[in-house]
Amino acid sequence: MHGCLLMFWLLLVYVGGAWACGELLRAPCPTMRGHRKEAAAVALIPSPFGNIDKGGLEALSRSTPDVSFKLCFMGICHGKNIPKPRTTSDDSVAPSTTGPSSYSETTKPSSNFPFLSPSPLPSAFKNSPANSSRSSTPLRIFKRPFPPPSPAKHIKALLARRHGSVKPNEASIPEGEECEVGLDKNFGFAKQFFSKYELGEEVGRGHFGYTCSAKAKKGEMKGQEVAVKVIPKSKMTTAIAIEDVRREVKIMRALTGHKNLVQFYDAYEDDDNVYVVMELCKGGELLDRILSRGGKYSEEDAKAVMIQILSVVAYCHLQGVVHRDLKPENFLFSTKDEKSPLKAIDFGLSDYVKPDERLNDIVGSAYYVAPEVLHRAYGTEADMWSVGVIAYILLCGSRPFWARTESGIFRAVLKADPSFEEAPWPSLSTEAKDFVKRLLNKDYRKRMTAAQALSHPWLHDAQGIKIPLDILVYKLARAYICSSSLRKAALGALAKTLTIPLLFYLREQFALLGPNKNGYISMQNFKTALLKNSTDAVKDSKVADYVNLQVSSLQYKKLDFEEFCAATISVHQMEGLETWEQHARRAYELFEKDGNRPIVIEELASELGLSPSVPVHVVLQDWIRHSDGKLSFLGFVRLLHGMSSRSIPKA
Repeated sequence: MHGCLLMFWLLLVYVGGAWACGELLRAPCPTMRGHRKEAAAVALIPSPFGNIDKGGLEALSRSTPDVSFKLCFMGICHGKNIPKPRTTSDDSVAPSTTGPSSYSETTKPSSNFPFLSPSPLPSAFKNSPANSSRSSTPLRIFKRPFPPPSPAKHIKALLARRHGSVKPNEASIPEGEECEVGLDKNFGFAKQFFSKYELGEEVGRGHFGYTCSAKAKKGEMKGQEVAVKVIPKSKMTTAIAIEDVRREVKIMRALTGHKNLVQFYDAYEDDDNVYVVMELCKGGELLDRILSRGGKYSEEDAKAVMIQILSVVAYCHLQGVVHRDLKPENFLFSTKDEKSPLKAIDFGLSDYVKPDERLNDIVGSAYYVAPEVLHRAYGTEADMWSVGVIAYILLCGSRPFWARTESGIFRAVLKADPSFEEAPWPSLSTEAKDFVKRLLNKDYRKRMTAAQALSHPWLHDAQGIKIPLDILVYKLARAYICSSSLRKAALGALAKTLTIPLLFYLREQFALLGPNKNGYISMQNFKTALLKNSTDAVKDSKVADYVNLQVSSLQYKKLDFEEFCAATISVHQMEGLETWEQHARRAYELFEKDGNRPIVIEELASELGLSPSVPVHVVLQDWIRHSDGKLSFLGFVRLLHGMSSRSIPKA
């Protein structure tokens, strides 16, 4: 009898305990505010930061009392914290309109989720725990695989290897000479730094060195205060890191002299450090000015800043130099005065690039990195993306792409669109919004160059603005001259649709090339104009060789302004305009009158330079109207792009 009672009592204790545990699992956690379900779900997702078990999640939640804590192991957090949206039922959630990193896919978090946090998982994953509205622990068997993890870990590993900061127990993918044994750390710089300068206090610190103030002891600069960037040789543990320092000094020496670029004086070295002596800017960082103004600038003040930034960026790009780390922290004011000139600094990540070349190493700062950098194929357009991010911050006071982790930032840059719906954007001018949008275009081919940005209606009326020569006109003119007569006629028709704001940039470029008294330019004008604006960096970047080859190999008649417009118009940038459809339709109408003619598929294939292996009757059948054998509108638009055998898909 006693044994039966004891067994019954134990059964009651077991059932009661199980019920209590179930209630605890269903109850919202006071420190995580409804994250238990998401935690259980994320525990099963392969994380780019390694496997994290349930215990790790609980420890993390206990160490984070902040109720706005987000789970970011698979890039789940992509936007700013926003208040919990009002709901009419347990499963209905109002869509986000405030997060600049919101995705196009609509996500429906559970009603216990305190803020909208779009998941990278497609909505097609019906059984995913991220979409679950049940309070029970989800099953561990999934019918469909999850998307691949974020590139953040891989990118961070690349940066670590580049600068020699890989831990001994971390795996490494070899990328050239990375062995420290036998590295030559002798740069050939002068050795008498401390005999010429007295080093002062530290004024700044970066990833690869620190900057101090100093005072010249003798010589022409005696008594003058300077800034000295000290780069320890002990941190140069790879051949790449050594080459970065050598190239930084070489670029600064070549580019110095521009009014918006920090003045370079000299470089020294000893057994322990490299010393780069530069102009001392006492006005502080652009970022500090933004914060002191309450987080944003007025449009007029933002214009003054953007003109200076674009001026130095255009100067660098013409010389074949891409900065690769443009951000508010890398722009300093010369003095504390409100009208002080702005100076670009820190060329430690800069590199040379030709107009027809793409770089593939991943460098930069997460919030300002361009999408094509993450795809490892980029040029000077990557700097223009960074300028667009700076412009966005200046005008509204917040970042266009935001997340709590680098993983989330990279996902936002690749997939999200910046928000132009929140304050103060509705109150800003249409030109200001268009300016930023044309810089933050994810397709680098549609992005404005620095010279084009200075010619934008938002800026070109500003006082004292000077439009610089743009290397893009060289690239486009070269492609035009090599094009077929049919494509030249199509581009000529498109050029006739350009509006006055669009023609402003082309008129400035034509004038910079120095037309003769009859209004014509030749290929020699292209070479002469570049030499007039060149520095030693043009030779190092091989931009000079690129232009010389263009002049010597492309013997072409002289161009008047009308044909120059046809030659240097960017079809991709035109496609980025909201009025592209009207331009294309109007151009096709003009082409129908003056340039369109009956053409057989074989002749069209010859015009395009297609190889015999391409099944032209399959890939070109939509290009020609069956009624009269002339180019269709579709064929006209594709012809504008200069389709070739490499760009036409084979059937």
